[in-house]
This record gives sequence, structure tokens and C-alpha cells, in this order.
Amino acid sequence: MLRKFAVMAAASMAIALSATLAQAAPAMVASPEGYAPGTIVVKTNERKLYLVLGEGRALRYPVGVGKAGKQWAGTTRIDGKYRQPAWSPPDDVKRDNPRLPDVIPGGSPSNPMGVAAMTLAGGEYAIHGTNRPNSVGGYVSYGCVRMYNQDISDLFERVAVGTQVVVTPR
Repeated sequence: MLRKFAVMAAASMAIALSATLAQAAPAMVASPEGYAPGTIVVKTNERKLYLVLGEGRALRYPVGVGKAGKQWAGTTRIDGKYRQPAWSPPDDVKRDNPRLPDVIPGGSPSNPMGVAAMTLAGGEYAIHGTNRPNSVGGYVSYGCVRMYNQDISDLFERVAVGTQVVVTPR
């Protein structure tokens, strides 16, 4: 009985992992209009991030975005890129979750930043991976843009510090 359960659990995990990996590949799509090549465009209502490539093309990634009351829109730039970043919960997160430690080390399974993060100028927001892949595609964060770890790794290699990021409500 225990062996049958172990085989079923392993099969379920493999199916879940393959579904996540299948979702993680960016899609080549028509570019959102009006943005220069190299721009990252986050369309909050779509829960999609676009990397504008030029010639009418873009890479589209699924993302998790700010939950109600935590969404924002505007233009900023990537001001830092980090692999396995440590995370310090911002004040509003700490207020809602007072048991959180002051710092969660990079690489920890409880670190919500995932494998990489790109911080955004002018605030406490980032585009980052996640240790909760089921949250991608939802309204789930305190304003950060959450990606599958495979996707943030891909995007991380494609953009530089200084890349323009436009977050729209639609």
C-alpha cells in the first residue's frame, strides 16, 4: 500500500512539474503598440509581462500581480539584478504577517523572491521568481510582479539594469 501511494505521489508531482515547465516558456506574440524594443510592459489586468523585441514581436510571460489595493501603474527602470536574493519584508507585509523574520536568506524555500529578482527604481517593488508557482497568473502580491523561476531566469538574461518597465492597469 505504501509503495502504491509513493508511486502515485511521484506521478502526481511529475505531472505538476511538467505542467509548470510547459507554462514557463515565454510565447512569441504581437508586440503591444507604442513601446520601444527592450521595454518591459506589465499589463496588470491580463496578468502578463511582455518584453518588446521590435519588428512587431514580443515575448509574453504569465505573471502574478498586485492584489486589490496593492496594484500600481507607472513607468520605472530596473535598478538592480540579483540571483538568489535575500528578502526583507516591507513594512506593510510585516504588519500583515508579524511572525515573518526580518530577513529570509536567499535560496531558502520560504523566500518568496525565488531564484532571481530585478528591483525597480523608486519603490519597494521587484520583478522576481517565486517559491509558489501556483500563484503565477493571479492577483497575489503586494505590488511586485511574480514569475515562474524558469521565466525570471530567462528574462534576467535578456535585460540589463536600466531597462524601462511600464506597468499598466490593462
